[in-house]
Amino acid sequence: MDLKGRCKLNPYHHPHYPLLIVVSGPSGVGKDTIARALIERRPKDFYFVVTATTRKPRPGEVHGRDYFFLHSDEFARMIDEGELLEYALVYNDYKGVPKQQIRDALASGKDVVMRVDVQGAATIRRLVSGAIFIFLIADSEEAMVQRLRERKSETPEGLSLRIATARREMQRIQEFDYCVVNADGLQEQAVDTILSIMAAERARVGHDPVQL
Repeated sequence: MDLKGRCKLNPYHHPHYPLLIVVSGPSGVGKDTIARALIERRPKDFYFVVTATTRKPRPGEVHGRDYFFLHSDEFARMIDEGELLEYALVYNDYKGVPKQQIRDALASGKDVVMRVDVQGAATIRRLVSGAIFIFLIADSEEAMVQRLRERKSETPEGLSLRIATARREMQRIQEFDYCVVNADGLQEQAVDTILSIMAAERARVGHDPVQL
């Protein structure tokens, strides 16, 4: 045993466990874009957890790829039957993470990527041991607000609510393990940073498997 009470590791046998990467941050920072870019970079190595939601699809979004777009009755059934790791009411629509999907992905040996809102990340941190939490930000508040405006999916009142909420969520950065900047036109740099974080975590002495 070492001074920390752990069994001494065999330096020539460093166990490999799949990582659970939680990408979060305020609206407008590009969580969906970065999560998809990670999968596209290494499609055989990653499993992307598809979030369930009761909101309507935005232009270009595909059911089962971007989100599971569910009727509120089906979402309620998943809550009642304990199928969701976490769920929350976000901007008048529910979002939740299917539990079994994560377990199956980890069991396959692939690294798992999920993107959730800041509220969902806090819940997952309480429930899951060993996950890596990454706080994604735009390169400036002005850039974040501009991205939200360019969506054109909100009423003026809804847009104002998202902007105000995003500003509050930025204050929760200390709850995360890492902060990654997703600057306009530099998406690949953000992906490179996350992959570097994962490499460092995998090399960390005493890296333990995710407990779900």
